[in-house]
Amino acid sequence: MESVRIHPVGATALLLECPPAEVEAWRAELWRRRAAGDLTATEIVPGERTVLLDGVATPAEVIAGWAPPPPASDVSVEIISIPIVYDGPDLPTIAALWSMPVPAVISLLTDTEFHVAFCGFSPGFGYLTGLPASRAVPRLASPRTSVPAGSVGLAGRYAGIYPTASPGGWQLVGRTDVALFDVDRDPPALLTPGTVVRLVAA
Repeated sequence: MESVRIHPVGATALLLECPPAEVEAWRAELWRRRAAGDLTATEIVPGERTVLLDGVATPAEVIAGWAPPPPASDVSVEIISIPIVYDGPDLPTIAALWSMPVPAVISLLTDTEFHVAFCGFSPGFGYLTGLPASRAVPRLASPRTSVPAGSVGLAGRYAGIYPTASPGGWQLVGRTDVALFDVDRDPPALLTPGTVVRLVAA
């Protein structure tokens, strides 16, 4: 792995910069270190190329000396299956971009093991990785003014599900009735970093 770059952010926060492919390894290692008592931090927040540590008391030079191991294939992770009705308005566009019929697009999406890389945009919105780079798709040239809650979209190398109705420019391929964010649930967000997600056909 490349060496991580660490920047102080205020008095009690550190920002770790690393390649996108290494963010999940760092997130998992930092969570493990905190559970083992090696790391003192109140928040560990992964992003696309960063991991933010807030309320951190562990010296930056100590963290910089850690080396996350490669992911172990025998480690059990939480898998969440979300039923999807694949009838999105942009399915034909995706099929044309991928040079395959719509049923093949649906099969590819249902067969993909997605991982929640990080969360953002709105509460409960998880950025899902797992599609090969060759399947990256552009955002809409003109974003929709309102995307219904539960809409499943693709943009760039990510898939995602809109937790609430909002404007959005992702290519919509389906929808679900599953609540992605509920303030009365613990934790409120269904999808959290590190979770494996299956977008199964309803």
